[in-house]
Amino acid sequence: MKATKLLHTKEEYAQGTVEIVIWRVPKPVPPSEHPYKYRLVYIVDGKRVVGYDNERGKGDHKHIRDAELPYVFQSPARLVADFLQDIEGVNT
Repeated sequence: MKATKLLHTKEEYAQGTVEIVIWRVPKPVPPSEHPYKYRLVYIVDGKRVVGYDNERGKGDHKHIRDAELPYVFQSPARLVADFLQDIEGVNT
């Protein structure tokens, strides 16, 4: 089985740009245990304000401004909802 792109979107949002990319992969990206590879980012004035990813070796985590925090992945739908909620949080 090859990787399958489930979602890729890039749009203007609030004061910046949102890009969401989610793949279903044949094997988890270590140390993640689920079959998804993802990258979600909200950029304002060329700087990442909110980001979610599961980089190899780091696993599931998120970035809020300058902080890197653990993230508990549940599903692609929950991932997008949590990401959008964090964007709203930094814009209020």
